[in-house]
Amino acid sequence: MAETTRAIAPLIAETGGQNAMLVDSSALPEQVVDDVIQSAFLSAGQRCSALRVLYLQHDIAEATIEMLKGAMDELRIGDPALLATDVGPIISAGAARALRTHVQTLTDANQLLHILKVPPECAGGTFVAPALFEITHINELEQEHFGPLLHVIRFNANEFEKTLTEISNSGYGLTFGIHSRIESRVHLAARRVGAGNVYANRNMTGAVVGSQPFGGQRLSGTGPKAGGPNYLLRFASERVVTVNTVAVGGNTDLLALT
Repeated sequence: MAETTRAIAPLIAETGGQNAMLVDSSALPEQVVDDVIQSAFLSAGQRCSALRVLYLQHDIAEATIEMLKGAMDELRIGDPALLATDVGPIISAGAARALRTHVQTLTDANQLLHILKVPPECAGGTFVAPALFEITHINELEQEHFGPLLHVIRFNANEFEKTLTEISNSGYGLTFGIHSRIESRVHLAARRVGAGNVYANRNMTGAVVGSQPFGGQRLSGTGPKAGGPNYLLRFASERVVTVNTVAVGGNTDLLALT
């Protein structure tokens, strides 16, 4: 996959947030679904850069959601030590309980679109089934849900810039994805959304060390981007030494002594 990475500014980062991906009607649906599955569900969604909110243009929303459901059904939940496993357990029992509570809350509100079943052999672990929900606004998510849960929001074609503002106003700024074959829209989104890393027409996880400095800003920022030219300075201590050269009393030879 050919990629270009451009450093826009020395940004800051390390925490996650409501990382969003916006998909317009010009996007390639098969590529979108593949990248969404990787970004939202692999690693059980436990990456700080993982996709949490998927914005779909109304014109393609229904078809994309149906494709997503089919792709989700192909995911394997199980032991992460096995190569065949796609979705492993959640890091702790407490984290798994919090995620299940969120799932139940949205299910009770009739916002559940699709959910997988945890296989019987995983019933005793901290596994959380990948799930797809539909919400109306990103602010409905009052906290980050660090697991394989994806929330869909639909937007109209004439609301592109309004949607960018909504994403930017969420307060977080780690990763943002956009799928569009209209280059001007990609550049506009990169300028308008305050995210440290912007991914166009690809998945949102797995920044390559050494070529894709990783980090964010605002509520997702804690320092210079890891892997960037300013990151090394975090490990240095600046010192200042001030010398009064007049104190040698006019004897310049003393300045040359070792």
